[in-house]
Amino acid sequence: MRGTPGYMAPEWLNSVITEKVDVYSFGIVVLEVLCGRKNVDRSLPEEDGHLVSVFKRKAEDGELLDLMDKYNQEMQSNAAEVMEMMKVAAWCLQNEYAKRPSMSIVVKFLEGKMDGENECDFSNPPVLDEVGTIGHPTDTAAWISSILSGPR
Repeated sequence: MRGTPGYMAPEWLNSVITEKVDVYSFGIVVLEVLCGRKNVDRSLPEEDGHLVSVFKRKAEDGELLDLMDKYNQEMQSNAAEVMEMMKVAAWCLQNEYAKRPSMSIVVKFLEGKMDGENECDFSNPPVLDEVGTIGHPTDTAAWISSILSGPR
């Protein structure tokens, strides 16, 4: 197994690898950009060192805007768009890979070709519960690779 710690999808631990591992990593990168920090920061207290855990806690407390990069004026003045991107990150960071979108769907959403409120299921738990409790695929398991990550 190879990959950068903190960017690998939870299913790498169970050897159930799909195209959705890249979607998870994309969600991590989106969070890093929005928050202005690395996913793993050992200089912070342990409870704040892992960005995904902080993201989950802030989402549960309704305080996602607290995570926004405070040093980026453009982000500060576009809080509504930042919140939409945080929803995209949460969508990409679903613990169960079957609940994550394909990258082609994410691209369509970002291009405005898809209405997120109707198409995106943001009601699932936004991020990791526990690394060891990975769900098994349900409805998307039968989809072929070209549909999941195919061209737009």
